[in-house]
Amino acid sequence: MTLLNIKPIAWAYSMITLGTEMLNSTFRFYYVKLFLHLYKISEMAFYQAQIILMIWNILNNLTAYFHDNSKAECCSNRHVSILYGAPLYAMSFLLPWFPWKYYQEGDWLSGFHLVVSLCAFDSTLTCVQQAQCTLFAEILTRHESRLQLIKINQVASLVASTSVLFCGLISKNVEILPHFQAVAIVIAFLAAVSLYTGMYHMRHFELKRSPEENLLESEEDLAWASIILSVRQLLSQKNCYLFLMMNFFQVFHLTFLTNFMMIFADDLIPRDVLPSSLRSIMYGAGFICPQCLVLILTSQSWLKKFGYYRIILMSFYLEGTASVVMLLLGRQYYYCLAVYLTIIMVIVQASFSLFNLPLADMVDADLLKFNRQSSLPSMVFGINALFTKPAQSLAPIMILFRLNQYGYGNSNSRTLSDLHDAMFGLICLIPLGISIIQILVWNPFSIRNKTDYTETL
Repeated sequence: MTLLNIKPIAWAYSMITLGTEMLNSTFRFYYVKLFLHLYKISEMAFYQAQIILMIWNILNNLTAYFHDNSKAECCSNRHVSILYGAPLYAMSFLLPWFPWKYYQEGDWLSGFHLVVSLCAFDSTLTCVQQAQCTLFAEILTRHESRLQLIKINQVASLVASTSVLFCGLISKNVEILPHFQAVAIVIAFLAAVSLYTGMYHMRHFELKRSPEENLLESEEDLAWASIILSVRQLLSQKNCYLFLMMNFFQVFHLTFLTNFMMIFADDLIPRDVLPSSLRSIMYGAGFICPQCLVLILTSQSWLKKFGYYRIILMSFYLEGTASVVMLLLGRQYYYCLAVYLTIIMVIVQASFSLFNLPLADMVDADLLKFNRQSSLPSMVFGINALFTKPAQSLAPIMILFRLNQYGYGNSNSRTLSDLHDAMFGLICLIPLGISIIQILVWNPFSIRNKTDYTETL
C-alpha cells in the first residue's frame, strides 16, 4: 500500500471512526450519571449489571478467532460485519436514554434496563470495532501509511467528540432529559449514516483471499488444537503481555474518567464558580482536545520522529506529575481542579488513540516470528479486548463502592466533607498510581518500530 493511495482508504476508514466515536463517547460519558441520578438505580443492581457485562464481554470476545476463519460472509468480510452491525449499534445506543417507565428509587426494572443497555451496546460495538481494527492491520502494512491513517482518522474523531459538548449544552448536562433524548436520536442517525458511508467505500480496499487460501486455512486453523496453539504463541511473547497489562490499566483509567468526571465536577466545584455552560465546555474539551493533540503530533511529524513508544511513555510521566501537583494544591482551588480534570482526560484519551499502532506492529511481528501464511489481526485484537474490557466493569464497581463508603447519595452535611475528600483523593491518587504501574510495565516493551522485529522476537 503506497502513500499515494492512502487517502481514499483513510477517509473511508475515518467515516467508520466518526460513527463509532459519536456513539461510544456519548454513551460512556453519560450513562452512569443517568442511571445513578435520574433513574435512581440501587447500588446492588448497578454492581450486578457491571458483573453481568464483564461475563458477557468474555463470551463476546471469544468469537475473535471465529472472525478470522469462518466461511460465513458476515464474519470473513469486515465490511459486511459493519453493514449488519451499524443499525443495531445505533439502536442499542438509544436504549439507555428512554426509561421503560417512571422509575422509583431502587426499582428492579432500572437494573434490568441497565443490563440490557450495556450488553446490547457492547455486543454491537465489538462487532463494528473489531472489524475496523482488523482492517487497520490487514490493509495497511507500512508504518508510514498507518501514521497517515491516524492523522486523517483524528479529524473524524475530532468531529465525533463534539457530540459530548452539544449534548451537554443542549440538555444542560442531562438535567433536561427530553432535550438529551432528541440530541441522542440525531447522533444515532448521523452515526449510522457515517458507518454505512465508510463501509460502502471501504469494501473496495478490503483484501480478498483466494479460494485455495480459504480452503487451506479452514482445514488447518479451524482445529481447536491450532486455535489453542496460536493463543499460546501470542501470549508467550513478552511484548504481548506487557501491552495487555499496560492497556488494562489504561482502559480502567479512561473508564474511571469518562464515567465519573461529570459526577466529581458537580460535587467538588460549586455551581456559582463554574456554571452549567462552562461545565459543558469543560466536558467537551476533555473529548475534543485529545484529538487536536494527536493531530498536532502527526501534523508536525513528532509521532514519526519520536515514535509512539516515547510519546506514550511521556504521557504517563505527565499524568503522574499533574496528579502530584493537584494533590499538593488541594481541592479548594476550584479552577485548578477543573483544569486538572480536563488535562488528565486529554492526556489519557490522546495516548489511548495511539494504541492501534503497537497492536498492529504486534500482529506483524507475530506473523514474522511464527512464519504464518497470513496474519491473525482478529485474534490479536480479540485477545486484547478479552483481557482489557473487564476494566470497563471493574472501574465503576470499585469507584462507586468507595464513594458509598463515604455516604454518596446521602445529603447529610456531616458526611459531605468526608465524601468530597474521598472524591478528591480518588481523582488524584488513581491517576498517580496507574501512571507509576504503567511506567514500570511499558519500559521493557521492545517493539518500538518495525526495524525492531528481528531483534526483539
